[in-house]
Amino acid sequence: MNTPAPSRRSLWPLAIIGFFIVFATFLTSFIVWAVGQKQDLVAENYYEKEVRFQEQLDRQQRTQALAKETVVQFNAATRTILVALPDAQAREAKGQIHFYRPANARLDQTVPLSTDPTGRQAVDARSLAAGLWKVRVEWSAGGKDFYFDQPVIVD
Repeated sequence: MNTPAPSRRSLWPLAIIGFFIVFATFLTSFIVWAVGQKQDLVAENYYEKEVRFQEQLDRQQRTQALAKETVVQFNAATRTILVALPDAQAREAKGQIHFYRPANARLDQTVPLSTDPTGRQAVDARSLAAGLWKVRVEWSAGGKDFYFDQPVIVD
């Protein structure tokens, strides 16, 4: 008598099911990871800033004539950031210095502008994390507003 040989099960259905399980697990893990990422691409009050954009352009244009006299630089030896305004505006300048960290908005800081009689102010940079910072100086003098933006790398 001939007895039929035991039938071998095909592994293809199990392989296909396993593939879909691995794929779904990977896709779910990726979505959970992506949702948890923090993106600081836009300022908090971007709409208000957009409405006042022409005013900002006017401030920047006024500052272009004074760009050679306006200085923002990092001094690694003293760990300070030096801000120097034009001599003509040194005594009456009122404003603020904003330290903007593009990589992390939670590290942003604002310091009041208080220059000495020569128009210089040294800001302690020890509290700033190492890396790229955009130093934005906004001041008013003689009834006009000015704005200066300078990238600085803190070591």
